[in-house]
Amino acid sequence: MLCPCDFNLISFLLVLCFQIRNIVCTVYLGCKLNLKNIALSARNAEYNPKRFAAVIMRIREPRTTALIFSSGKMVCTGAKSEEQARLAARKYARIIQRLGFEAHFKEFKIQNMVGSCDVRFHIRLEGLVLSQGQFATYEPELFPGLIYRMTKPKIVLLVFVSGKIVLTGAKVREEIYEAFNNIYPILKNFKKSDKDPRALTSSSNYMHPLT
Repeated sequence: MLCPCDFNLISFLLVLCFQIRNIVCTVYLGCKLNLKNIALSARNAEYNPKRFAAVIMRIREPRTTALIFSSGKMVCTGAKSEEQARLAARKYARIIQRLGFEAHFKEFKIQNMVGSCDVRFHIRLEGLVLSQGQFATYEPELFPGLIYRMTKPKIVLLVFVSGKIVLTGAKVREEIYEAFNNIYPILKNFKKSDKDPRALTSSSNYMHPLT
């Protein structure tokens, strides 16, 4: 596993106020669950089986949402760090235990991490997609950002004219650092000149809903 300190650009990345925006994790509670009973007994829980086959439960600290399935599987979203993700998942498991189910905390796994940063310069997306057509797609009439699908590590990056970057698909934080380390020199090659007369549109500051 790569360590952030191994990267030449890590100090620069930190200056850019890199942030983890969302972590999705899964847990197996090890028992079958009666979702109707959970929804009736627990606070901040809702269940509409005609719309979605899971109880939706929320807690305030850490501020997260859990999808709890009758099979005992649970998906937790909204955490801003690995520690928060594990803590939130344990809290949901305890809630289920207090409702009388023999729930356990098994197979905790982070499935996706979403991070964002700002490279602090404007990017020529048209030139970038022409140069990186094997990995990149850019259709501004449909979405204001360039979508860059990196293969190693397997990360998807959303690159905006304004210099804002969203990285998603990582299982560990180091994959996000590695992806940024790979993409930054490429972005530098398509830095817009400060004298570029073309004004940025409001869409250049658009941020993906995942953030």
